[in-house]
Amino acid sequence: MLTQEKPEESISIQHSIGADIIMQLDDVVSSLTTGSRVEEAMERSVRWLDRCIVQHEKSGKKDTQNLFAIVQGGLDPVLRDRCIDAMIERRDGVAGYAIGGLSGGEEKDVFWRIIKQCAERLPEERPRYSMGIGFAEDLLVCVALGVDMADCVFPTRTARFGVALTHNGPLNLKLNKHANDLRTLDETCPCPTCTDKTSRAMLHHIVTHETAAAHALTLHNIVFQAQVMGRARKAIIEDRFPDYLRAFFASYFGDSGYPEWCVNALRSVGVDLLEGKTNAKVNPGRSAKWEYASTPQK
Repeated sequence: MLTQEKPEESISIQHSIGADIIMQLDDVVSSLTTGSRVEEAMERSVRWLDRCIVQHEKSGKKDTQNLFAIVQGGLDPVLRDRCIDAMIERRDGVAGYAIGGLSGGEEKDVFWRIIKQCAERLPEERPRYSMGIGFAEDLLVCVALGVDMADCVFPTRTARFGVALTHNGPLNLKLNKHANDLRTLDETCPCPTCTDKTSRAMLHHIVTHETAAAHALTLHNIVFQAQVMGRARKAIIEDRFPDYLRAFFASYFGDSGYPEWCVNALRSVGVDLLEGKTNAKVNPGRSAKWEYASTPQK
């Protein structure tokens, strides 16, 4: 029999797990949903936040576990503002704020505008967490727009699909082009897979067939994500973040062209990826970089 989890139960479960950061129970709808259901979900999320705050404060764990509110409202800027207003009113009961309800298939040009709207309005002294963000370009655009934290299954799920993430773009190790390549995934990467000199050819041979390949790529991809964000943090501290963004995007996308939405999003905060690049290629749409077969695979 199916039962509906209550906000109080959700908080109690997270208390028992002992997580440093715990999330309110929210009502999530697809980011492509429109109409009254979006407003209903947003208002219910606010009501549930009140119940989560009460349960959290009763537990005596407020000083050791941090409750985050989740901003909902779909792709409607008015509903997003209403939700933000309501959650800012409850700031004494939460340690941080998450931006939820995105990365569900919406256009990237809409995605970044919602992120920017929320990040600009949420309190600067509280962590701002964008849920479900994993592509390297998405992470860095969100950081530039004011996001502090993110999470996603992308690096591990991508590893299981046989794709390694690198600073020059993803490597699809299922492709035959890697069958005789004895290079490591990244000569400068400190992950165990690269430092043990596991070759692309070896990974090509076992990828998607043996769990050892998924483990090896998972280790590498997580280190890649940590490097992307760690270097971003260092660049911000050293007051050179715009230069880091330009260097990363130039290396990652190379001659394949910059995603137009990234260019527009970063320009909105004063960073021009095309500065000094008179012949740079810009691609419309999502334009996520991926390695595809140039000829039919055997």
